[in-house]
Amino acid sequence: MQTEQLRALAAVVEAGTFEAAARRLGVTPSAVSQRIKALESAVGRVLLTRSVPCAATAAGEPVLRLARQFEALLAECRHELGLDRGERSTLRIAVNADSLASWFQTVFAEVAGWNDVDLQLVVEDQDRTLDRLRSGDVLAAVTGAPHPLSGCRVSPLGSIRYLPMAAPTLIERFRRGHGIDWAIAPMLRFGPDDALQQRLLDRRGDALAPPVVEVPDASAYAAAVRAGLGWGLLMESQLTEADEVIRLSRDHLDVPLFWHSWRVADPLLARLTDAVLASGRQALR
Repeated sequence: MQTEQLRALAAVVEAGTFEAAARRLGVTPSAVSQRIKALESAVGRVLLTRSVPCAATAAGEPVLRLARQFEALLAECRHELGLDRGERSTLRIAVNADSLASWFQTVFAEVAGWNDVDLQLVVEDQDRTLDRLRSGDVLAAVTGAPHPLSGCRVSPLGSIRYLPMAAPTLIERFRRGHGIDWAIAPMLRFGPDDALQQRLLDRRGDALAPPVVEVPDASAYAAAVRAGLGWGLLMESQLTEADEVIRLSRDHLDVPLFWHSWRVADPLLARLTDAVLASGRQALR
């Protein structure tokens, strides 16, 4: 497996197409295709799905992980040799949407002052970000998993507390006694992988399957709760004294978060790790 072949594989997965990868690498799409075919011949496996966007196959995931690790080690070597003056390195990481909408923004403020790093963000549910790390698609991830993958290290960040909230208009529409009828009141979730609301219902002991409305955007989700589109779990940090939404019960859900990163001696990744840990531990429970 040759360096340019590994770079081509990573570029195709990141960019999504052979044409976009070619523009990123400064070569022709034909050259990218030839490098991928040569790499697949060397490995004896199909490494990419030729779809839009292209993605690594199961056999391609460990090779993609190797490509990412190679780039990180190369950046470290250039840094130690003093050959990276004026150059910027890309750190691709996976973060859940609620973190991006809240405490992770202080990481942006920190990284904005660095002249040698570009962040690439992949947004996934905290229960899915680890899959991105496992596949080699990212160097590090904010996840809900406490145990590290092989070749990775893990550090606790703290917990996000979620509270069940609803607009007064929704409570009046679905009132039952002093609360709401959990069986028929619409439930908001971020997407099909968002199981937090159902987890809260299960904890209450209610075997319920209420109507579900999906709002796949963190700020729009909070706006939908405030507008009365359905009830949902809002982060404690999203609420203010002037907020008109009402807490539906004394229940709450604490979701612990962890920072997973590859165990490579990359000074840029180490610097980012320090910034993430400092921000998380300051803002989270």
